[in-house]
Amino acid sequence: MAALDASPDRSSEEPAMTAPGILTLLREDAACVFDRDPAARSLVDVLTCYPGFHALVAHRVAHAAWRRGLRWPARFLSYLARAVTNIDIHPGATIGRRFFIDHGAGVVIGETAEVGDDVTLYHGVTLGGTSWTKGKRHPTLKDGVLVGAGAKILGPITVGANARVGANSVVTKSVPEGMTVVGIPGRVVRPEAQRSLSAHGIDLEHHLMPDPVGKAIACLIEHINRIEARLEARTAAEAATLPVAGATASDLRFDGIACRSCGDLCDQDVHGPAPSPRPQA
Repeated sequence: MAALDASPDRSSEEPAMTAPGILTLLREDAACVFDRDPAARSLVDVLTCYPGFHALVAHRVAHAAWRRGLRWPARFLSYLARAVTNIDIHPGATIGRRFFIDHGAGVVIGETAEVGDDVTLYHGVTLGGTSWTKGKRHPTLKDGVLVGAGAKILGPITVGANARVGANSVVTKSVPEGMTVVGIPGRVVRPEAQRSLSAHGIDLEHHLMPDPVGKAIACLIEHINRIEARLEARTAAEAATLPVAGATASDLRFDGIACRSCGDLCDQDVHGPAPSPRPQA
């Protein structure tokens, strides 16, 4: 019993949520799905086939019980919801209005996490802690934040309003308002002043998230293509001036060290006739 009394109790800080309040929140939660998921066809579809919404229904009730001091029933309801939906939301987590979890598999939200209004999470997101100490140890997401699939936001940090966290990013430092963060570790890549927003300020162009790794690979491919073009031009020029009679462009290779001009063979497969040794001076 002493351990239960030692647990952080926020019931005195805010009044317990009443049933009408829960119903109002759930109506908004269901309605916002249509604004953020083009696959949603009907309200029946949302109510019966969206595990993210099911987990949120359970959390709204469990959180109300948690704030009333009914800790074990709240934890058990959260446990049942996780078993059914594969979404783990601690009943102590504070979640705002019009919250949407798309797909939902593998989402984890810790006890002291705080989520603002109009926040969207994709599957595999973790709002986790970095310490075993009690007190605030999980992140705070301000209004309008979007978190891509597989992202990990760790520690008592703050993600500013309307910021975006790229898929599979690991964020351990606070993110300024309106910024995009990608990578491991997460780093700010550009402000989000010109993105397309829905009626509730939700970004619907998650597929346009900047990808610095992909951009770097594209730059390398472009550089390799330029090098190959230069080598081909040089090969043609060298073949036109080869001193050996009967030599062809296929005798000159730049992917190894074997060619008519050097007179040596490397250990790679060389097409064409074997090069003859260069006459000694």
